Amino acid sequence: VKMALSPEARKPAIHQQIVEMQREVQLLERNRAASYEKKESTIKKSRETILQLREENKMLQRQVAEARAGDEHAIKAAFNNRGMEESAYRNLSGKVRRVTVDLNSWNTWICVCVCVCVCLQRLRVLENNLEKTKLKSQAAKHIMRGYLKLKNHLQEESLTFNGQLDYLEADILKHKEELRNLQIMNNDAQLSKDAAKAELQQQEELPYKEPKESERIIARYRKQVEERKAQTEKADRRAQRAPVQPDELSSEAQRSTTRMTGEEEKSISTFEEAFQRIKEATGVTNIHVWEGFISQGETHKHLEGLKAKNEKVLLQLKKEKEHLDQQFQDMKYSGEAKLSSDQQMLEECQQHLLTEQQRCDAAKEHLDCLVKTLNTACAGVEHLASKLQHITLDMVAQLPHSSKESVVDLLAQCELKLQLLQDELHGKDLSTLMKEMEEEEFSTRNVGKLPDYNTRIKLPEDERLDEEESEEDEADIITREELKRQSQLMVDSRAKRKPWKKKGNF
Repeated sequence: VKMALSPEARKPAIHQQIVEMQREVQLLERNRAASYEKKESTIKKSRETILQLREENKMLQRQVAEARAGDEHAIKAAFNNRGMEESAYRNLSGKVRRVTVDLNSWNTWICVCVCVCVCLQRLRVLENNLEKTKLKSQAAKHIMRGYLKLKNHLQEESLTFNGQLDYLEADILKHKEELRNLQIMNNDAQLSKDAAKAELQQQEELPYKEPKESERIIARYRKQVEERKAQTEKADRRAQRAPVQPDELSSEAQRSTTRMTGEEEKSISTFEEAFQRIKEATGVTNIHVWEGFISQGETHKHLEGLKAKNEKVLLQLKKEKEHLDQQFQDMKYSGEAKLSSDQQMLEECQQHLLTEQQRCDAAKEHLDCLVKTLNTACAGVEHLASKLQHITLDMVAQLPHSSKESVVDLLAQCELKLQLLQDELHGKDLSTLMKEMEEEEFSTRNVGKLPDYNTRIKLPEDERLDEEESEEDEADIITREELKRQSQLMVDSRAKRKPWKKKGNF
């Protein structure tokens, strides 16, 4: 924004302009006086010339009269005793005199007309010059009055310049502070984005490690199965070779059972912990929440576009304000009427700028609220993803790594994992599963407290699967809607017992 000059620096400039205008007015007055004096001297010279010509004319008339008197005396002497010739000469002389008088009168009239025309032309030129000088004088007086009014107006207005300059400086500082805050917000958002990308990369690298771990566990279980098969074959061969004492058989069976129970309890605890995580994960979300999370990406894009549009509007309004301030500075020297109209226009533009700034602030507040909601949603998605970490990518279709919306991709992974779990639970009796999980949880918690003689013997896996299949065949087949209803009841009961804890902002 272009800063206005201070009143102390502006007063010498105004004084200098006033001095220059006074010099111009004095110069115009001097030119007018010089032209007036020149015209007066010309008129005076013309009058003196006229008087001199009149005196010369009188002198010439006297000379002509004297010459005529001498000629008359000579003529009388010549025509003595010649009456007829004298009378003829008298008549002819009278005619010649009359013609000469007429000629002289005409010549005099012509000279007078020529002199009068010349004087009239000079007088007309002088009158024109006088009119031009008067017009210039009136214009100079009008300009002088305008400059005096402008000087008085500027002197009155200079009393309020300090307040206006302070207001403009405060407004400029406010806009600079807003720009600094927006830059800080942009930097924070960039840091959050980088952190989210790093965390997403870690989450993407994690599924590659989990298959190796599962393969290692499967290999260990295979080894244990082979060892058990070998032990069983050895026991069969011993039974075939020689009869064994009942006490030895019972002790050996008890030792093998104890060893099998410890290993199976460890695997059961692992599966039970995974299932507990699944329950907690499904207890804090549903399909509507997923749709809300997915729609948050489009809302965020829309708000980012709205923010950019508002910033462009704000920048345009700032440029308009600078332009209007420049017009305001130029308008101070263009007249009182134009100044008042431009001031009204500036006030309207400032009011419009204030309205747009209020709209921009409201949009920023709305954007902050939506960003906070989006951060909460992202935290919920991360919590859900952490609860589903035990499901590897061997069980879920892998998403492309070129996806830009990390949170949406993570939510899509969670959706696929939950869909897989729902497909696995489809057709099973949920009440029976809940009862079995509670029994297994109770036995797992109390396994360390039971004495050695109170050890539960687990059925082989094949027999238990046969029993479960027979029970499923006997049970009624429930529909998909019934399964959804029972799942919703489980979610509601779980949510009432243990509310979900929110994590920090994303």
